[in-house]
Amino acid sequence: MTSQPLLNKDTRLCISLAARPSNFGTRFHNYLYAELGLDFVYKAFTTANLASAIGGVRALGIRGCSVSMPFKEDVIALVDEMDASASAIQSINTIVNDDGCLRASNTDYIAAADLIHARGIDPATPFLLRGSGGMAKAVAAAFRDSGFENGTLIARNKTRGQALATELGYRWAAEPAGLSAPLLVNVTPIGMTGGAEANDLSYSAEAIAEATTVFDVVALPAETPLILAARAAGKVVITGAEVIALQAAEQFERYTGVRPTPEQVAEASAFARTHMA
Repeated sequence: MTSQPLLNKDTRLCISLAARPSNFGTRFHNYLYAELGLDFVYKAFTTANLASAIGGVRALGIRGCSVSMPFKEDVIALVDEMDASASAIQSINTIVNDDGCLRASNTDYIAAADLIHARGIDPATPFLLRGSGGMAKAVAAAFRDSGFENGTLIARNKTRGQALATELGYRWAAEPAGLSAPLLVNVTPIGMTGGAEANDLSYSAEAIAEATTVFDVVALPAETPLILAARAAGKVVITGAEVIALQAAEQFERYTGVRPTPEQVAEASAFARTHMA
């Protein structure tokens, strides 16, 4: 590993803003700064005053800012430019500060689209997608923009679920009971370590048996109950660990101008996930 430069007056700062910061971004980015010998440092924060925090990013010359829930939509009014990835879903997770000009993108959307293309999933494949939050919107929009027309969004919140489904041109259902499709996508916290539903499946065993591919966006653990059940049933799986690593690599490149190799991304992701809480 290349030595990371000692902190100095020219060290560039990147940060994250989240209601409940995790260690993933901090570990991922700082690991790669050290690996590549870059004069950067990354630190996670939370805030009760988003406008002031973003004002600080601009005023202090903070190079990059990752934005997590619940700030992804509220931050739109505070940036100067949004690229197509953010404009497509009106949600931001990445801000780059270019000499006081704040440019925004959504690398969740980019990562999901890249995975869909890399796995060669036929756009004619019908799918079920469970979730209606900001990440669900990013993933569902990535499917829409990849040419998938036959989708059903599953969300208990009728107002939000129907609105998102209508916006993207998909059907809506309140619950997954009785539904099946070749492609199952989970974008809810179901299966996340430490949650009340940590041992639950977001889709039934019957739905998993009828599917060909299962995509779980939950990143911790990477081997969720849904992914374990899908593997046991011999299905193709896409994990949340793949999503979080890809979106972080996209952010890293935007902040530093350096694209880490796939091997470096995998190493940084493995390191970060062991210290993610």
